[in-house]
Parts: sequence; structure tokens; C-alpha cells
Amino acid sequence: VQLVESGGGLVQLGGSLGPSCAASGFTFSTYAMGWFGQAPGKERELVATISWSGGTTAYAHSVKGRFTISRDSAKNTVYLQMNSLKPEDTAVYYCAAGRGSSTYPHSYDYWGQGTQITVSS
Repeated sequence: VQLVESGGGLVQLGGSLGPSCAASGFTFSTYAMGWFGQAPGKERELVATISWSGGTTAYAHSVKGRFTISRDSAKNTVYLQMNSLKPEDTAVYYCAAGRGSSTYPHSYDYWGQGTQITVSS
């Protein structure tokens, strides 16, 4: 099983980034996917989640209206479009796969290695 994030980097306040996560080694279309963020010294927290079908999404309050999660089961890839970025969005972002959409990291079975996103002011 592999989840490989890409598309992180450094961006200025108000900018956009669109990290992606390529999955392999499991039946992607049957798993819910999540993006979690972990800032220095803080716990890993849910940013967004999407159901196996793509029909249901959920977001942390802090990113609603700015971030959009989507998935392409033909490409086994999940995306996170991040707009209007703020310095407080700075974190390592991880994608994860689980049997059901959940707020809690321990509910997810597989994890990527993370990609750093830094927003400068």
C-alpha cells in the first residue's frame, strides 16, 4: 500500500496550492479519503474528507469555503485545492485512507508521508 502526496511548497498569503495524493496497493474506490494537517507542536487534525463515492465531503470549520477536496477513482488520486491561503494554514499535510469518513486520525488505515505547505505573510 502506498499513498504519495505531491504538490506542496511555499506560497504567499492569499495564494493557492493544489496538492494531490496518488494511491496504490488497495481498492481506492472503496475507501474514504481524508487530508489532515499537522502544524509544529500540534496534533494532527482533519482538514477535509470525502466518501468512497465522492458524494459526501466535510471540512474543518477553518477551511470551509477556501479548500475543496475531490477524487478521481480512474486515477486513484485525491486532491485538495487550497485557495486564499493564510499563514495559519502552514503545516505538513497528510492524506489518509479509511473505511469510513471520520474526523479522527485513528480511524484511517493508510497514510502518506506528508507534504509541507508553508504560507508566508
